Amino acid sequence: MRQVQGQVTAMRAVEAAPSVRLALLGGFELRHGKAPILLAAGPQRVIAFVALHARPLRRGFVSGSLWPDATEARAAASLRSALWRVQRHVPLLLTIGDKLGLAGNVSVDLHEAAAAAECLVDAPKLELPGIDRSLLTLELLPGWYDDWVLIERERWRQLRLHALEVQCSLLATAGRFGEALEVGLEALAGDPLRESAHRALVRVHLAEGNVGEARRQYRLCEALLRDELGVAPSESMQELVAGAVA
Repeated sequence: MRQVQGQVTAMRAVEAAPSVRLALLGGFELRHGKAPILLAAGPQRVIAFVALHARPLRRGFVSGSLWPDATEARAAASLRSALWRVQRHVPLLLTIGDKLGLAGNVSVDLHEAAAAAECLVDAPKLELPGIDRSLLTLELLPGWYDDWVLIERERWRQLRLHALEVQCSLLATAGRFGEALEVGLEALAGDPLRESAHRALVRVHLAEGNVGEARRQYRLCEALLRDELGVAPSESMQELVAGAVA
């Protein structure tokens, strides 16, 4: 009976504890409730690596990925040291057998933003469900150049740009042209050579009746593609503005 009561008390303590907020978009930031947690680069990399995966990871995989040039023993020792430095602040990583995972009270901005972006792309809706749209403009861990970061950064970039283009179209259809242009420009800022972002902006200008702006956007796209890639705009882009650029 006492053991059961102890387990219930522990569960209630976890539920009552301040939540841990992990930000990976726009830079690494960790907060326990309202208090920031400052960590060295090693512990930050461990937390980010675990957070970027959807399930618990074997300790050997984590240490080998984060310290690829070290011996297995040295990599394991580095991981133990990093974990100790993390856990002395707040227990946000759980050990499950020989695996590591995030504790249940840790929320991650990337997970929330990616879920909302996927929902928007798969089932377009005018508003993003439960997140700040500005998260879609942020890069994943800027300034980090590990291979495992670069892969996830590109995955996130593609998803967020698709989501911004979808929302641009939805806002234009709803007649919210100013917002549509703002979102479309954010998509274009993510990749100035992305023709689909230029097309989204051209459609907004045409829907608003601004033929001159549509022409200017088309010619900007044409110049960028020619100068940077040596190609012309696609047939669909040319057809879109055929009447406007005559």
